[in-house]
Amino acid sequence: MSMKLVIVESPSKSKTIEKYLGKDYKVVSSLGHIRDLSTSGKYGFGIDLENHYKPDYVIIKGKKKLVNELKKEVKSADCVYLATDPDREGEAISWHLYDTLGLNDNMYRRIVFNEITKNVILDSFQHARMIDDNLVKSQETRRMLDRIIGFRLSKLMQSKTGGKSAGRVQSVALKLIVDREREILAFVPEDYYEIEAVFADFKAKLDSYKEDKLEIKTEEEAIAILNKLSSKFIIENIKKEDKARKAKPPYITSTLQQEASSKLNFTSKKTMMLAQKLYEGITLKDETVGLITYMRTDSIRLSDEFVKSTYGFIRDNYGDDYVGYVKTSKKKDNVQDAHEAIRPTSINRRPDDVREYLTSDEFKLYKLIYNRALASLMKDAVMEVTSIILNNNDYKFKVTGSIVKFDGYLKVYDDNEDDGELLPDFGKYNGRVVSEEINYSAHTTKPPARYTESQLIKKMETLGIGRPSTYATTIGILLERGYVKVIDKKFNPTEIGIETTDKLQEFFKDIINVDYTRDMEEDLDKIAEGKLYWENLLDRFYKDFEPKVENAFTSMEKSKPEETGELCPNCNSPLVIKRSKYGKFVACSNYPECKYIKNDKVNPIEIIPCPKCGGKIVEKKTKKGKIFYGCNNYPKCKLATWDKPTGELCPKCGGILLENKDNIKCMECDYLK
Repeated sequence: MSMKLVIVESPSKSKTIEKYLGKDYKVVSSLGHIRDLSTSGKYGFGIDLENHYKPDYVIIKGKKKLVNELKKEVKSADCVYLATDPDREGEAISWHLYDTLGLNDNMYRRIVFNEITKNVILDSFQHARMIDDNLVKSQETRRMLDRIIGFRLSKLMQSKTGGKSAGRVQSVALKLIVDREREILAFVPEDYYEIEAVFADFKAKLDSYKEDKLEIKTEEEAIAILNKLSSKFIIENIKKEDKARKAKPPYITSTLQQEASSKLNFTSKKTMMLAQKLYEGITLKDETVGLITYMRTDSIRLSDEFVKSTYGFIRDNYGDDYVGYVKTSKKKDNVQDAHEAIRPTSINRRPDDVREYLTSDEFKLYKLIYNRALASLMKDAVMEVTSIILNNNDYKFKVTGSIVKFDGYLKVYDDNEDDGELLPDFGKYNGRVVSEEINYSAHTTKPPARYTESQLIKKMETLGIGRPSTYATTIGILLERGYVKVIDKKFNPTEIGIETTDKLQEFFKDIINVDYTRDMEEDLDKIAEGKLYWENLLDRFYKDFEPKVENAFTSMEKSKPEETGELCPNCNSPLVIKRSKYGKFVACSNYPECKYIKNDKVNPIEIIPCPKCGGKIVEKKTKKGKIFYGCNNYPKCKLATWDKPTGELCPKCGGILLENKDNIKCMECDYLK
């Protein structure tokens, strides 16, 4: 009996697909990549630099048994279908399988699909093709570039600094974080003042004098203006207009990561892990099916079939007035992998219908994806925007507000946009209105904020650094290497992160920068499109890069660790301050001959006696370095708080008083100081 072999990457995907195919098909998994560049040859690149940059591939450690099993399966198969992911990485895995398993063009076919549903899987066999060599070469070139840059710069950093690694994308992302930190440190705050009029049912802010915008820099200016104002205001202008709030397109990888971060507090790594599970297949009551389409995409395109079914769904559930239009991308460049946006595989599979089969986090992410895709095909919302100008002795006060006139896509999707103040009917005032009070307030300009994960991903996307599929990995490396730490959900560069960036900028500012990295991505795209020969790109890059590296090894000054003034008790060498991703520590300068590390036990900072158990409330730190306050009798006493205790007890209930942003409050009752 004939047998057709289907090879996918993941075991869970293979189980799902095998249920759709008949008994003549066998579905097996490669467990991801089976080969990678070796560490042989010059600098351990696994690339023959003298022979047209020929890569040397080896079976990944631990995969030889699997490869032998796959070879046995191939021998008994009439045809082999390579069904790896529908992107460059997936195309490369298929090529490695083709090459390693000894396939030829007569015995294999490449199939791709953007969703794991029965109809789509069966249809993919009707559109089988050959491996796309351009896509393979694009991925291969990217891998070789990353290997060359990563190996050479990482070795350099290890020999000259406390840094562990550097990379084509990783180091540029780190530079963004370091640059932002320097902007913050260089920022000079400026005072400014605002004047606000308070009325019975609204507030208005001073905007201009006659036709000129006002900037109030001093308290004296504010008081002088205040003295010129009366309580009586003339309603100079009322402007009402309808504005469309456009429905957003469905998610691509980057926007999904951004919104999952801001709305669900998921890391990019967690988001992609959950999305992978939703894509590969969920066992429901009577079927196993992928709930979403492929989650690595730059395209907002939706299939005609999905659009048609969703339009019908909208009509049936919300009415004809809610049917919108298909969104198209304005970007002509950098849109990779021309498959679909991230969407549910069926609009009729509502989140609540599958909730019992999902974990809490899977449900949250699926609901986010579902609602965004549905909203993208619904009509724009219509806002009635009202702008009011109030005149007080030629000083113009402005107030704006809006109401939802037609909710449209907002029916299913909250975009968290501020609608402004809800305003009263100004017709009742007959052109005049009297304020209850007019106040001025002092403010200070704020420095630019440190990046959250969502903001960093958005910045990388905007600048063209890396690809959405690599954002999670890049951020993970920065954290793992100790180059950044997260405090209050924001990225803070560490000393070693700053030092690594500075050293790289000193010698590689032409390579480790946004423009170079973006241009490199565009060239890799051209290889994928068959518009650029891969060897030309590698040759041009390496001939420029290698002399810079050689110069850096010769000229870069080696960082000297700071001496503590103490001597090692084991070998009498000076003790020095060293750094790791976990922070500073004191160790012997004679490492590796002497491996002494000073174990300093620091007494915790005592704040106040614990009112619960009689212990002590002390300052503590989470694993990520965030400060909190808790009892030293933990785990017997689990009293803990993020807010700092004042050292005083509540006069009302005897609880701990805590410092809040705006006031001092009791931990136990409603007392405010």
